Amino acid sequence: MSSPSKRRDMDVMKLMMSDYAVEPINDGISEFNVEFHGPKESLYEGGVWKIRVELPDAYPYKSPSVGFLNKIFHPNVDELSGSICLDVINQSWSPMFDLLNVFEVFLPQLLLYPNPSDPLNGDAASLMMKDQKQYEQKVKGE
Repeated sequence: MSSPSKRRDMDVMKLMMSDYAVEPINDGISEFNVEFHGPKESLYEGGVWKIRVELPDAYPYKSPSVGFLNKIFHPNVDELSGSICLDVINQSWSPMFDLLNVFEVFLPQLLLYPNPSDPLNGDAASLMMKDQKQYEQKVKGE
């Protein structure tokens, strides 16, 4: 079993070598921003967000802290803080997951399949359930 710090280094390196633009903060590898593009065939397609990632000392045994830095209208993202409500990051994280999973699976799934019954943004959840068309227009910034 490799040490958590070696695993963290390897995961960050894998992310940096992928197609994602990674911008380290304070010259370290425990905090960085990642450029994330909205998934194809979603309301967020064409959008680009900066995602702040903070890795705890116990990573990968403890989940990364992940949040949107620029605004996004979504039921499961707090509009002010950018915090994300996502079980796989908050409760059911496993060391089997890595940072690429966050950007290639978890965040795209979050944007493709919003869950208005567990909202961080009550306005977005309410609008999504009451008026899908108006919700879609607001997401697209129309």
